Amino acid sequence: MSDKKIIAVVGATGAQGGGLVRAILGDPSAAFAARALTRNPGSPAAKELAALGAEVVAADLDDPSSLVKALDGAYGAFFVTDFWAHLSVEREQAQARALAEAAAAAGVRHAVWSTLPDTRQDVPLDDDRLPILEGRYTTPHFDGKAEANRFFTEAGVPTTFLNTTFYFENFLGPFAPARQEDGTLAVTLPMAGYRIAGIAVEDIGRVAFGVFKRPELIGRSLHISGDHLTGDEIAAHLTAALGEPVAYRPQSLEDFRAAAGDEFANTFGYYQLAEEPFLAARDLTAIRALNPALEDFPTWLARHKHLLGS
Repeated sequence: MSDKKIIAVVGATGAQGGGLVRAILGDPSAAFAARALTRNPGSPAAKELAALGAEVVAADLDDPSSLVKALDGAYGAFFVTDFWAHLSVEREQAQARALAEAAAAAGVRHAVWSTLPDTRQDVPLDDDRLPILEGRYTTPHFDGKAEANRFFTEAGVPTTFLNTTFYFENFLGPFAPARQEDGTLAVTLPMAGYRIAGIAVEDIGRVAFGVFKRPELIGRSLHISGDHLTGDEIAAHLTAALGEPVAYRPQSLEDFRAAAGDEFANTFGYYQLAEEPFLAARDLTAIRALNPALEDFPTWLARHKHLLGS
């Protein structure tokens, strides 16, 4: 492994980081080595990565000293934090700052930070169509990550900022097609009249690997997705995959807010109000150049249809 460039991967046992580790290990050029960072090197997922050829190293985002040690000798590093694990912007930003400072201390030459756009650039706080949350955010899990971008810049870490989006995997969970009282299937999404940008979560890691191969992308902010779809198109693809009709049932943002709360409702409100710039920033041809295996929604469905419907 000494002749290879080591890429340290935070969240290696998760979907984003796992996608990157598998991309590194499956690359025919074998120019890079994967160092999987995890809080629990003894977990089944970590052992599976080790069996595939990854170096597994213990690291904890809440323990800065462990991060410096884990990044030692790494050429590149992929950084991701999980807001949903604790629902705290402050804790997530503390973790991001620790990652940036550790990367600077370790001399990482190319970091990729999995982030999100600042929704306030397109939906200012004085836009009364969406409520202000936590006193200064439109969508905290977006805006908090966007604010954390500056930690990498201020620390002098050579960074590519990878702006992600809605996961296709949500159709296996909260937005899965549901059996109705009349026996038919329907998918409900608060996007009537709008298109949503989606991506297979593992593709985020695969795109990141393409970025590591392109050092000229250091300093750039990239916006990624795998498909841009209306609710009717989503239902049509689900119908084709499942072999039975799936109806699209649009939901008003107000009804969705009552059911899911402000954070999620503001997320979809942002997708609606910022539809044009959000989609325009995502060039599917350019993204596919970084990740030739990029999956559109029908391709992703073909691999996951056994998990859909009931």
